[in-house]
Amino acid sequence: MALVEAFRTHLATLNLPASSALVAVSGGPDSVALLDLLVRTRQTHGLSLVVAHLDHGIHPDSASVADGVARLAVEFALPVERARADLGPSASETVARTARYEWLERARVRRGAALICTAHHADDQAETVLMRVLEGSGPAGLAGMSAWSGHLLRPLLPFRRAELAGHLAEVGLSAWADPANDDPRHQRSWIRAHLLPAIRDRLPRVDARLARVASQAARDRAGWDALIDVLPALDFRPEADGVSVAVSVLARYDSALSETLVAAVARRAGLTLGSARAARVVGLCCGGGSGALLQLGDRWIAELAFGRVRLTRPLERPAEPAPLAGLEGAQRWGAWQVRWRTEAAPARHPRLGGSAWFAPAPLVLRNWTAGERVRPLAGAGSRAVAKCFQEAGVPRSRRAGWPVVTHADQVVWVPGVCRSEALLPDEGTEALRVDAELA
Repeated sequence: MALVEAFRTHLATLNLPASSALVAVSGGPDSVALLDLLVRTRQTHGLSLVVAHLDHGIHPDSASVADGVARLAVEFALPVERARADLGPSASETVARTARYEWLERARVRRGAALICTAHHADDQAETVLMRVLEGSGPAGLAGMSAWSGHLLRPLLPFRRAELAGHLAEVGLSAWADPANDDPRHQRSWIRAHLLPAIRDRLPRVDARLARVASQAARDRAGWDALIDVLPALDFRPEADGVSVAVSVLARYDSALSETLVAAVARRAGLTLGSARAARVVGLCCGGGSGALLQLGDRWIAELAFGRVRLTRPLERPAEPAPLAGLEGAQRWGAWQVRWRTEAAPARHPRLGGSAWFAPAPLVLRNWTAGERVRPLAGAGSRAVAKCFQEAGVPRSRRAGWPVVTHADQVVWVPGVCRSEALLPDEGTEALRVDAELA
């Protein structure tokens, strides 16, 4: 099986982590071939595989296709994650894709997997590059799909659709032919079934040429991405909810350089910025005041805060309070992970930091509200929680998803920002230690 060996050789170059991985299996030939190849090369990649299938509820046969994927998982002795979206026959390609990736990411987190493997291959790459050319994409977009992006792994990019179909025939596996793949109402399907074949008739090497465009654009993109790390004045920082850089540097660079750097910085956060939006971010840096916000779409914002521009999605703000019950436990609260346990109280209590010790008392984790105050440890009088955030350098957009710990509805701790003088245990006495961090 020549394709198995070529696939094995390619996997060895990817330096995959020893973890579990979701394999997105639609039931079509490409994803079934991917699953079979991953099963046959287990000793090379060492991943614990989980079959993942979302039934979009678009095609009348979708339920039987989902059942077929589940049976295939059983044949391979693999666990399966499956769900149904009920999008309906009128759902667009974009709506289906968005629903699929959102569900895959939730399933990945639920399973504790490091990767989501998809079956994008060389023909998909050619279609993507041509589609982006037609849409007027910039140089970074012409790089097409990368083999590894965040949690998303595309191990089939070097291989052609025909090779995968040949492999399925060789091993005797069948797959579902989705009629949507030939429906010219979908732009990608039109490019695949009509435009590219017409171009190939005139330019037989068009696939290789599109691959060269993608390779050159990817190298250009990689160069700009690498520049971020060798410009110390830029002071790039990854953050829990995005990324940030120094405003002063972007404000004094040539606009073309600043805009290209902003786009490269955004890619580090998983945000794609076109030239127009990158220019708006640079304009914000040059003329905005601290606290100024710029909406970038899909919940992304650019924010000026404490001499930096942050590209971020604001933290989720949970609605329900969460009691810290029992002598030991853990609680996920929005983007925060909170743990607590009993231990002897220390001699000194930090006013800042992600840990605090409390004398035994009922504690509740909840949202803070405007106007609330706290009596800081070793401070004089009380202080507004909002003022504490400002003094701790917490950007305005991040504050909404920041928790407080309360006792009898009084704020006793703002994690990482301010420890109250309330409920201080004596040194060596039994206390409840609470640790909170942005996950």
